[in-house]
Amino acid sequence: MIEGLLLGLSAAITPFNLIMVVLGCVIGTLIGMLPGLGPMSIIAIMIPVAIGIGDPTAALILLSGVYYGAIFGGSTSSILLNAPGVAGTVATAFDGYPMARKGQAGKALTIAAISSFAGGTIGAILLMIFAPALSSVALLFHSAEYFALMVVGLSAIAAFAGTGQVGKALMMTLLGLMMGTVGEGALSNTPRFTFGMMELQSGFSFITLAMAMFALPEALFLVMNPARAAHGDGGKITNLRITRAEARAIAPVIGRQSLQGFFIGVLPGAGATIASFLGYAVERNIAKGAEQAEFGKGSIKGLAAPETANNAACTGSFVPLLTLGIPGSGTTAILLGALLALNITPGPRLMTDEPDVFWAVIISMYIGNLVLLILNLPLIPYIAKILTIPRTYLIPFILFFTLMGSYLGQNNSTELLILVGFGVVATILRFADYPLAPLLIGFILGTMLEDNFARAMQLYRGFDFVLERPMTLGLLVLAAILVVLPSYRARRARLRAQGVADGD
Repeated sequence: MIEGLLLGLSAAITPFNLIMVVLGCVIGTLIGMLPGLGPMSIIAIMIPVAIGIGDPTAALILLSGVYYGAIFGGSTSSILLNAPGVAGTVATAFDGYPMARKGQAGKALTIAAISSFAGGTIGAILLMIFAPALSSVALLFHSAEYFALMVVGLSAIAAFAGTGQVGKALMMTLLGLMMGTVGEGALSNTPRFTFGMMELQSGFSFITLAMAMFALPEALFLVMNPARAAHGDGGKITNLRITRAEARAIAPVIGRQSLQGFFIGVLPGAGATIASFLGYAVERNIAKGAEQAEFGKGSIKGLAAPETANNAACTGSFVPLLTLGIPGSGTTAILLGALLALNITPGPRLMTDEPDVFWAVIISMYIGNLVLLILNLPLIPYIAKILTIPRTYLIPFILFFTLMGSYLGQNNSTELLILVGFGVVATILRFADYPLAPLLIGFILGTMLEDNFARAMQLYRGFDFVLERPMTLGLLVLAAILVVLPSYRARRARLRAQGVADGD
């Protein structure tokens, strides 16, 4: 491994490759900040540029920098505008945007930058150490295990529900699962629930749904509440730095979620989205008392957890890509295509046949995370000034990026009608105090859940896979615990409070 690291270091620190790292990080960060233009779109656009470079190492370093740069920068629109354009930063908006509304946009961006840097850096170190060994672990996961993993992800809905709202959260999750069935089925390729509309044959767009659930209702709320638009706390930017007490509070969160996020990212098909949701859910469930009540209202732990987890998972996703040739997400699938176009065949022999490419990419990840931190921290005071724009001007700004992001995602004007329709429904649900996050979780995980369940049922001819595969059973038991635990803790708290009242 030492020889590989030295070889990768010598390849990564050449002037041209360092330029590729910086260029990839800058492009990725800028694209990540814009709702609707995620890493998949920009990497697809950049592939001809990368192939034109000629050097496979430099090309892959550039594309990798764009990928984790977009994940790093994706938190900005989530925090400032409540408009997560990348699936991996949806959970960031849950506490990041409330912090911005409290006038802590600068602090929120600082925490996001530090958490992203720590998660990406620790992920890069773990990638160096465990990449060969983890490739065999990833092979242990089959359709049955992935189905169980999706169930674990769905079981986290309790973490996104307020007190007494678990029933509402469950209803919204089921609605999201139902929406995920619209379009072609994974096994039959037959259109379902499209009502004869060709535009729905590929299903609903995640970007459209994310904008409809978060950004559009926020803009409508500002329109319907002029007092809030004129006098919102978001215009006051203070506390750009975090205190020592806050740093000590988020340090264990960053440590836990770097490890958890990386190992989730290693699993093909899991990725940054599931890692961020599970990271948020785990930290909320282990928090106690007042800290747990703060989640969803501007908790620094609730912000640090998904930001750390999604960046660590982004790094971890390179394990199955490079060592097995298995893409773990749509973005890494595009990267796989770029590798093949560059005449590099990822797989178990990559470390032997192309060690300079393998190790140079890993070294460049650490350098890239350092570059991202250096680029972003000095700009935080200026980025945060977006919220000093008067709300009467900010509303059209939010609506413009919402509509543009939805249209560019599919290049289809019908998406705008779907966006407005879902946005109005989401606003009504928000007035009725229904949590919107579980709907998005159900939608994102629903398709993967259905695909893997169908394959497992075909392979094992029934539900026997639950008992025949111990890892599947273990994950399903974990999911049951995650569902029951919040209710048990709430019931115990009620009994304790009742006991205190009776004692008085």
